[in-house]
Amino acid sequence: MTMARGEIRFLLNDREIRLGTVGAGDTLLDHLRLDQRLRGTKEGCAEGDCGACTVLVGRRAGGTIRYETVNACIRLLASVDLCHVVTVEYLRSPEGGLHAVQQAMVDHHGSQCGFCTPGVVMSLYALWMEAGCTSVEAVETALQGNLCRCTGYEPIVRAALAAGKTAPDGDFLAAERAHVLERLAAMTDGARVMVSRDESTAILPANAGDLAVILGEYKDATIVAGSTDVGLWVTKHMRDISPAIFIGHLDELKRISVEEGAVTLGAGVSYSDAVPVIAKHFPHLREFWGRIGGWQVRNMGTVGGNIANGSPIGDTPPVLIALGAELSLRRAESSRRISLEDFFIDYGKQDRAPDEFVEAVHIPLPAAGSLNAAYKISKRRDEDISAVCGAFSVTVEEGLVARARLAFGGMAATPKRAAGAEAALVGQPWSEASVRAAMTALADDFSPLSDWRASAEYRSRVAANLLLRFYLETTGSQPARLSA
Repeated sequence: MTMARGEIRFLLNDREIRLGTVGAGDTLLDHLRLDQRLRGTKEGCAEGDCGACTVLVGRRAGGTIRYETVNACIRLLASVDLCHVVTVEYLRSPEGGLHAVQQAMVDHHGSQCGFCTPGVVMSLYALWMEAGCTSVEAVETALQGNLCRCTGYEPIVRAALAAGKTAPDGDFLAAERAHVLERLAAMTDGARVMVSRDESTAILPANAGDLAVILGEYKDATIVAGSTDVGLWVTKHMRDISPAIFIGHLDELKRISVEEGAVTLGAGVSYSDAVPVIAKHFPHLREFWGRIGGWQVRNMGTVGGNIANGSPIGDTPPVLIALGAELSLRRAESSRRISLEDFFIDYGKQDRAPDEFVEAVHIPLPAAGSLNAAYKISKRRDEDISAVCGAFSVTVEEGLVARARLAFGGMAATPKRAAGAEAALVGQPWSEASVRAAMTALADDFSPLSDWRASAEYRSRVAANLLLRFYLETTGSQPARLSA
């Protein structure tokens, strides 16, 4: 029988916190501001967009602690069990004054109204500590999830680069890691965690096997991985997600492997964790992957969660469908494997039993010589939801299209392949004439909706033009972008 624990345990700055009264929808931000009176962490959007609530969450990994920026407004409190939460109040220099990042923000006038500043500081601190603020590109990536309406970002970038000239060797958090690691290890007991507030219950399985057992008992439970979407159910839709089963801590679901011609990502692998393997084996996805949310969202969100959620505008399903990905679904001690495109049945409906969970996604490596691309169209370049997402994989042999997989998000009730457009291409020369015929066929593949993100006409036109763009970029026959 699995041992059970009736409290969550974590470190908050330099203090150990133990909480037995925690509801499924309780947020980390509310706990910090209301219960702990740590009000440097701000509430702006309450949906993981503005970054004013940014804190660091550190978790034991590979004999050390890995710290990542997260949005405390949608990070649910139960999920920080056995973690180290660091807020802006804890930052300091080795001498006890302002940290180098904070001082640089002062020196370079990186703050005006100040509301966003603590979140900006925490994002820059995370970059400074882990990789260094060494380039404008790195700084801009770190700030993707932090909105500032005052400065125009230029003084913030200058501040970050100035702070980057200071070596992190003597940083307080680096010096404390060994001690923090010992304290977290002492809290760890391998137990299932069950906590409640009123009638709202949060459950943390002991392991993946325990997860299967719990799902058998709580078939109506909400599975919470990164909570980048579920968090909004709580903060924006005021939904009761109890009982909620948290899986973000399960190492068995975070495994990454490359074998038998495919990359396998455990369902709990975050977008950030997947970056190295994606960049190496699917180079056409490098730019696309960096446009999934902001840095905080990529640190929290998981590939498996994006799939299991079943959203028609999820970023990863179209690109994975185009590559021919498959899913492993687990139920108790049994599992099955299905094509990813078959997982999506209709809007809000997936081929998954109440007691099944997504265990892993298997992505075939692109065939030698295949042409691959993925495009995301959104109102904002960074940290925005897709209006249209297009992903293409085409194999050309002796001048003819031998294989074509064209997948779109935002065009139907589910992520879906364009069967008519594919049929128009296969067996035809890889030429502009064939592509334009496929563009015409595409009109019969989808009947998109109009909403606040885009009109149906816009979506149809964009989807067709993305296919033409793909052709132009893969042949180099004409410029396909407004800028290099």
